[in-house]
Amino acid sequence: MNDPYRILGISPDATDEEVKKAYRRLAKKYHPDRYQNSPLADEASEKMKEINSAYDMILDMRSGNSSRRGGYNTYSGGSYSEAAGRYTDIRILINNGRYDEAEQRLSSIPPSQRSAEWYYLMSVICYHKGWLEEAYNYASAACRLAPDDVEYRSFFSRISKQRQGTHTSYQGSSSGCGCCEFLSCLLCSDCLCNSCCR
Repeated sequence: MNDPYRILGISPDATDEEVKKAYRRLAKKYHPDRYQNSPLADEASEKMKEINSAYDMILDMRSGNSSRRGGYNTYSGGSYSEAAGRYTDIRILINNGRYDEAEQRLSSIPPSQRSAEWYYLMSVICYHKGWLEEAYNYASAACRLAPDDVEYRSFFSRISKQRQGTHTSYQGSSSGCGCCEFLSCLLCSDCLCNSCCR
């Protein structure tokens, strides 16, 4: 891997806060949600993977208690665990629409190792499956665990607006079945046409 500091666009003497800010800025810029149905989706996904790996490597280097095992970062003394390295792959699965596989991978992470990112990614999966209430609950948990994370808060805000009816629903109208509404319109049109012809 190239110099992780260079990938994040910061110098090696950057503070931990500067590292976080640089990561969040780039994660927001290359997040898969921004590139849905875009010809740049694959490139953005690869860039996001590179950004996540660089950030993980910097965290690894800055920790006095770290090791590498199987390509994933492990911190035996903290909440950061082997599971954190899997999130990059799970994000790619989500970006490629492989929600069931992504959900399986997330579910395999033990509850004691589930971070704010775990809850956020589970929220994204639920959202794409049309489970708005579950998505809201997971996103809420992610924000409680990492209240300063811009990515999580932005997604939670979007879901909250949908629940309040101020944003277009992901799975169609919340007031009823789209087919029913369409058929009702056809029926009304037919009635109007018949009354005009008399």
